[in-house]
Amino acid sequence: MELKVINDKGQEASRLQASDILFGREYNEALIHQLVVAYQANARSGNRAQKDRANVKHTTRKPWKQKGTGRARAGMSSSPLWRGGGKIFPNSPEENFSQKVNKKMFRAGMAAIFSQLAREDRLAVVDDIAVDAPKTKLFVEKLKNLGLESVLVITDNLDENLFLASRNLFNVLVLEPQEADPVSLVRFPKVLLTKSAVAKFEEMWG
Repeated sequence: MELKVINDKGQEASRLQASDILFGREYNEALIHQLVVAYQANARSGNRAQKDRANVKHTTRKPWKQKGTGRARAGMSSSPLWRGGGKIFPNSPEENFSQKVNKKMFRAGMAAIFSQLAREDRLAVVDDIAVDAPKTKLFVEKLKNLGLESVLVITDNLDENLFLASRNLFNVLVLEPQEADPVSLVRFPKVLLTKSAVAKFEEMWG
């Protein structure tokens, strides 16, 4: 599989021969969907809580006598059948939303995403990307010259200057190869890889 290599002006300069296992895989929508859902579920925390009938504020007095009123029998106002009563199966802060994803499935899903990005011309490669100072303005100018606005940048050499220059941009995310995740790859319209990042991905999953 050949990937497009662009120069500092965003123009195609050459082609990079990459692994077909990683960048030439067939599109598998079901697998990618499962991967994205699992990633989002694993990032979810159990931060909601509801009260059962033992936790709600109520009186233990019997609302009315057992017989003779014509109404249904009632023991106390904490009944889940009553408004303001406890919930039958309340949500707990200890609730676990995580989903298991096998390593083989994760590698296959990430390869399917990279391959589809390459087919849709949403993926490009540069020799390297760096800024001389931790200035957001410098990084924005570099991306503008590349013809990129909203982009995911993956580089094997994320130095302090690049990190500080990019962290204030809401439509730009800079990651190292081991931090790449399926949600970010799908979310951004463009993905920019450095040659060293491509080699790292091939080493990890190729």
